[in-house]
Amino acid sequence: MMLALSGASVDGSLYTDVVDLARRSPAWFDDTVSVWSAYGLAVFAVLMAAGWWRARRVDAASAVTALAVPVAVVLAYVVNSLVKLAVHEVRPCRTLHTVTLEACPAPTDWSFPSNHAAIAAAAAVALFFVSRRLGVIAVVAAAAMAVSRVWVGAHYPHDVLAGLVAGALVAFVMMKVLVRRPEELARRIAASRLRPLLVS
Repeated sequence: MMLALSGASVDGSLYTDVVDLARRSPAWFDDTVSVWSAYGLAVFAVLMAAGWWRARRVDAASAVTALAVPVAVVLAYVVNSLVKLAVHEVRPCRTLHTVTLEACPAPTDWSFPSNHAAIAAAAAVALFFVSRRLGVIAVVAAAAMAVSRVWVGAHYPHDVLAGLVAGALVAFVMMKVLVRRPEELARRIAASRLRPLLVS
């Protein structure tokens, strides 16, 4: 079943206000936000790697939990992408014909929900299972990613909110399932060629 969400009727005026503010903001600030919006997801990869590196120095079960983080993120991305295909919300830059910092994506690159926000939220929630400190850092980064996607004109506010919720929920459920018995998973991995992933 395919839905046709009209995002402009939800929060189009708020989106327009944000995009107008972005056009009036200093160039250095817009450039910074644009770079973060485009490449900021790499920070979450670094945080996941740091979590794994730290966890494998604790014990094998902790390392298994850390290895489950990218799995949860990928699953969140897949679920979010399936929702995109079902909803078919046209990007706001095409519907509202606004001038945005980021080039408007292709017509079939749907807007709802935001993949960037979903990936960021999934990483943040999953990282809490590894390290509260890394989780807090990731939460702040995820919020910044969500805001940046509206700022550059790629998404409506409801797109990023939905992406954050979807990513967080999927990651929470998946981490609960994946790390239900970390010791058993650790024993299986330790008996395979992947053993170096568990111990320093």
